[in-house]
Amino acid sequence: MNKKTKNVLKIVLPLILGVVLVWYSLSKMPISELLKYFQEANYTWIGLGILLGILSHLSRAYRWKFMIEPMGYKLQFPNSFMAVMAAYLINYTIPRAGEISRASIITNYEGVPFEKGFGTIVAERFADMAMLLLIIAITLFLEFDYIYQFLAERFNPYKIIIGVSGLIMLSIFFVVFIRRSNSKLALKIKGFVAGLIEGILSIFKMKRKWSFVFHTLFIWTMYVLMFYVTTFALDETSGIQFAAILTGFISGSFSIAATNGGLGSYPVAIFLAFSIFGIAEDAGMAFGWIMWTAQTVMVIVLGGLSLLLLPIYNNSRETNTSGLS
Repeated sequence: MNKKTKNVLKIVLPLILGVVLVWYSLSKMPISELLKYFQEANYTWIGLGILLGILSHLSRAYRWKFMIEPMGYKLQFPNSFMAVMAAYLINYTIPRAGEISRASIITNYEGVPFEKGFGTIVAERFADMAMLLLIIAITLFLEFDYIYQFLAERFNPYKIIIGVSGLIMLSIFFVVFIRRSNSKLALKIKGFVAGLIEGILSIFKMKRKWSFVFHTLFIWTMYVLMFYVTTFALDETSGIQFAAILTGFISGSFSIAATNGGLGSYPVAIFLAFSIFGIAEDAGMAFGWIMWTAQTVMVIVLGGLSLLLLPIYNNSRETNTSGLS
């Protein structure tokens, strides 16, 4: 398979999956019923959720400055924020292309070498991954009995124990094999893991590391709060248990990577997560669509404005700089 075919498949396959999942979600509930949920939703809570989402993006843009500054570059906050929002929008067209465009934007407007800018984005993802794993760990700790009971009612507990034990043994065998092997695949995996560890540790070597940690915690707190307050938009999801909120949030977070901006996958992921806690199927699916639509509208508006304003803002900066000189 040549490179061109691979690139086409990277674009086409997520779109096809998204369309299939949209069809699946609409097969679970008529579009007329879905529209009824949208009409009856409380948009005050949805608006508050969007506001919390914007705060998280502002914090992400400000946090990025801490990673750029040690390399000798001073990133202007407006450029940082607009690059972040433009990246989110571009990810809706081509998955993962947003990260490349984000690094390209600060290369064009701030003079930061592409590879250095892209490296900070990769390191940033390590911090975000750590936060998502922390939320998963908290969810398992708080609701272990409930989750175990749910699985035990549907699956044989002994099979679960055997399966988990088997995975642990396979993992240990895999780690030992990779450490001792000198094959190309093993070397690549070892290099990736070493880079992962180095990227995570580099965060704690920054001059303003505690500011970075604070903003990371703030970003993910806003993410969870955005999800939480939006549940009050529907009577059926208002006041649901915290475990359902965390489980839905985690499920939705993973689904976004499956298709373009979570198209189709996000509502289905929320529907499946909420069904674990006995939330009505229609309400779970409707909430997923409302949550996804609110985030998408926010990204389209702010991302679109960012792409329009980036050249205007930077042309104005150059004009002012030339005038002062």
